[in-house]
Amino acid sequence: MGKDNPVSIETPLVLRGRLVLPRGVLDDGVVVVDGATIVWVGPAERLPRGWVLPAVGDATILPGLVDVHCHGGGGASFPDAVDAADAQRAVDEHRRHGTTSLVASLVTATPQVLLAQTALLADLADAGEIVGIHLEGPFLSADRCGAQNPDDMLDGDPELVRGIAEAARGHLVTMTVAPEVPGADAVLEALVDAGAVPSIGHTDASAEQVDEAVDRAFDLLAARSNRRLTATHLFNGMRPLHHRDPGPVAACLAAAARGELVVELIADGTHLADGTVRSVFDLVGAGSIALVTDAMAAAGMPDGEYRLGPMAVRVADGVARIADETAAIAGGVAHLLDIVRNVVAAGVPLEDAVLAAATVPADVLGRRDLGALAAGRRADLVVTDDDLAPVRVMRGGAWV
Repeated sequence: MGKDNPVSIETPLVLRGRLVLPRGVLDDGVVVVDGATIVWVGPAERLPRGWVLPAVGDATILPGLVDVHCHGGGGASFPDAVDAADAQRAVDEHRRHGTTSLVASLVTATPQVLLAQTALLADLADAGEIVGIHLEGPFLSADRCGAQNPDDMLDGDPELVRGIAEAARGHLVTMTVAPEVPGADAVLEALVDAGAVPSIGHTDASAEQVDEAVDRAFDLLAARSNRRLTATHLFNGMRPLHHRDPGPVAACLAAAARGELVVELIADGTHLADGTVRSVFDLVGAGSIALVTDAMAAAGMPDGEYRLGPMAVRVADGVARIADETAAIAGGVAHLLDIVRNVVAAGVPLEDAVLAAATVPADVLGRRDLGALAAGRRADLVVTDDDLAPVRVMRGGAWV
């Protein structure tokens, strides 16, 4: 379906290099791939007999990255796609740069538009090109709308959730909800019933309102799937943290520290200061963080004019903003590997950055077959140079 045709390889394939594992970095390690599966990972000196050990090289090998919040790239936008081939362009753009599993994100729109867009993306999910669908709205706070159209935001409607889940054909994985919106409780329950993970975001709620929503969603999830809910791009699109009004930021950080919630961070150097990113890693640990791109159509593209749903966007100096008097930041333009590189440059250990860009997001999705260099997982790999620039990408045992 995509324009990137996988290159067949002979298996088993033995790859040697610096391996980034969930619990650390192995300076001289080996990954063995047989078909679409990783069958062995370990130190080069312990490679079992029967496999030929390659010469020492300078490659760094990461697991394929998992982005659970992406609106587009390569000039294509999921909210504006006219057909599956159009949406596939965005998937291919990120895949070439190491994101082997991607959740396609929509933005607030009318119910009719959301149902049609969800059905279109479900075709990509059926084909295995994306790992799910995320709706960022429409049950959001108009006061924290960010780069979304407040006129299309609605009170909570569980029937609409059920209609979207039906259109998604089992591929609705998460939806962003503002806890203070009337009817939000019913939406949380409908999402969990549909097998999706609620995400707290675009909210002007108090800390107490967020606490109640987290407790409710966590209990619902624990009863069904034992997964954690998330916070949509923490800090961005939320009431700011204040020492007399802690709001959603403090509540989400506390829930993440308790192991009840995963916070998304757009650590691209634009949405968050490096010091903020380091602080969150220190406070809640990499195991409760999912690095995301929030990328829109301009990812991998030059400055210029783009769209994000109904909103016109202008990208200048690598920053996307709504083309109106608000000039609100309108998503990201980075690939997830760029964000990993930025987080490491900010002082976060490489293994923690990769855990937050691969293993944790895979866990959010309930996908134990993705997100780590480990035997039995799907053979999704990113081979980089010492600067974490992509050299080769493997997905399902085939080079992209």
